[in-house]
Amino acid sequence: MIERYTLPEMGDLWTESYKLKTWLQVEIAVCEAQAQLGYIPSDAVEEIKTKANFDPKRVLEIEAEVRHDVIAFLTNVNEYVGDAGRYIHLGLTSSDVLDTALALQLVTSLDVLSKRLEDLISAIRQKAHEHRYTVMAGRSHGIHAEPITFGFKLAGWLAEVLRHQERLKILRETIAVGKISGAVGTYANIEPRVEAIACQKLGLQPDTASTQVISRDRHADYVQQLALIAASIERFAVEIRNLQKTDVLEVEEFFAKGQKGSSAMPHKRNPIRSERLTGMARLVRSHAGAALENVALWHERDISHSSVERVILPDACILTHFMLIEITELVKNLLVYPDNMVRNLNCYGGVVFSQKVLLALVEKGSSREEAYAIVQENAHAAWNKPEGDFHNLIAKDPRVAQRLSPADIEACFDPQQHLRHLEDVYQRLGI
Repeated sequence: MIERYTLPEMGDLWTESYKLKTWLQVEIAVCEAQAQLGYIPSDAVEEIKTKANFDPKRVLEIEAEVRHDVIAFLTNVNEYVGDAGRYIHLGLTSSDVLDTALALQLVTSLDVLSKRLEDLISAIRQKAHEHRYTVMAGRSHGIHAEPITFGFKLAGWLAEVLRHQERLKILRETIAVGKISGAVGTYANIEPRVEAIACQKLGLQPDTASTQVISRDRHADYVQQLALIAASIERFAVEIRNLQKTDVLEVEEFFAKGQKGSSAMPHKRNPIRSERLTGMARLVRSHAGAALENVALWHERDISHSSVERVILPDACILTHFMLIEITELVKNLLVYPDNMVRNLNCYGGVVFSQKVLLALVEKGSSREEAYAIVQENAHAAWNKPEGDFHNLIAKDPRVAQRLSPADIEACFDPQQHLRHLEDVYQRLGI
């Protein structure tokens, strides 16, 4: 369950100022833990909490000289704090601050993403409910298969997004981990009780067994989960793009008044949002590969992961956040054309009902091989012909009439037979 507090904007979470703010949170939490255990004076901690501050520009200025980001940060903080600053960072190594603070950024980013995922769930659920009885052709291999409803198609989307919601709940626990265990993680200069208290104050769990860094399998898991969300969004976007083709036109992205589709062709109404989402998904997936490469570090730590994470973590979070907003708006405002769905469903005289005819013939005594040959012959006679009419050919075929009455044949072409069990699916999803 997401805590109900005002969530920041995703972009704000990945600014230099916010990053340094989380570093300071970690340093202060450790000071408070040290004071609670009697290792440093409580009045010094109060002075630190009152005076501690930083200036991102000044930090960069110092870093240009010392070539170490955490030292530059600590130097700047001590310029504000004064003598009490000597109690800051006692027994810590840089990764204690960096990795624990990064967990704070990732957790808050996950909360923002989870809220956006809830919005998408709501949008898909509403659209699925609206079109639960809107009949259309199901397709396999891009070819008409058997009737479904547009609501049923959206039910599949909803089930997929609900799985993402469950994954993010687990992921929040996986990534909400800090480490305050010193160089190489042995607690040589700080004890585990300090870590436990500091992590509790920060809303984190202590890492079970860290080296000098938190193992990057956690971060790889994080990026892979975002890549999965992006892959689902791409699936939905590709479906919309296919259904928006001029010769299909069963759905269409909302086209605003005054919007233009082409500099050359005034008639164009292009699925630009869906195409944009398809491209962005490629980027997020590429970051998953980089995150996996980060898992293998030398011995107890190196910093080969650091430069990669400075790019992929903010980028993956911000991109996924934007994609969730875009797909939610797309679904909410999607134009659906039921008449075109019916027209396409009845293409070539309802060849999508071929299996029902096949099964009816078998039920009335035909062998499956004989029935299949009869139905396929008539379906292919109607296929790809402007005047092709599978229904009429079946009704006139004496081999069919020998076994099926006109009422039997009409029943085969009733799409409702294909939909009678869909309520079971809708009920599972609360649609």
